[in-house]
Order: sequence, then C-alpha cells, then structure tokens
Amino acid sequence: MSNNQPEPSYSIPLSYRKMENLHIVFWLLKDISWCMIWKPLGIAMIFPTLIISIVIAWRTREFMSELCHNAAITVWILANSFWMLSEFFKIDANIIYGPITYKHVAIIPFTTGILLLAYYYLYWKPTHKHEFETM
Repeated sequence: MSNNQPEPSYSIPLSYRKMENLHIVFWLLKDISWCMIWKPLGIAMIFPTLIISIVIAWRTREFMSELCHNAAITVWILANSFWMLSEFFKIDANIIYGPITYKHVAIIPFTTGILLLAYYYLYWKPTHKHEFETM
C-alpha cells in the first residue's frame, strides 16, 4: 500500500457495538457471581454471555482474524462457565482419573481457544498476507 492510499478501515455497526458492550456486562455479572458464590445469578448469566459471544463470532466471520479471536472468546467462556459450575456444585476436586479432576476438564475448551489462535497466527495470517484482516 502506497502512502497516497488511505489505510483500510474496519468499522463495527453501532447495534453490534452495543451488543458487545452488553456482553461485557453479562460476563462481569457472571464472574462476580462466581466470586461471591451467587449461584442462581452466575448460572443464569452463562446463557446471555455465551449466546452473545456466539452471535458476535458469527457476525464477524467475514474476517478470519475476528472469527478466530471471537471463537476463542466463546470457548474461553465455555471453559470458565464449566469451571464455575464445577465449583458451585462442589465437584471441582472430584477425581476423574489419576490426578485429573472435574475442574481440569476446562482445559479442553481453553486449549481449543489456544489452537484457534495458533491456527490464525501460525498458518492463516502468514499464508494470506495480502488479505485485509483486522489484526
């Protein structure tokens, strides 16, 4: 891109931004509820937090950078929610096999998020250098 051409821009429609901001409110309420052991509110906040996260990932699927990062956030919320539920229902320390407890199951979605980001940064971005991406 030459200095005479304007830099490409990526804009988010206001309705999407409002939804993303509301998503943060739900996410914080979920995590505050976890911290304060407010089980009903914490459990209830899983649903809007997760649903909005999925909607955000879907709406940003046009750009691989956005899709990978937003999908990683979605699986992070899944992992975080599973961990919270395992603590709420006091099964987090129960042994599944050997040293592995129910809390450790959260590593599956956490790892999925890392793999999504690794795919983007190690494969997609280097092999699509001329495509407009947000990252």
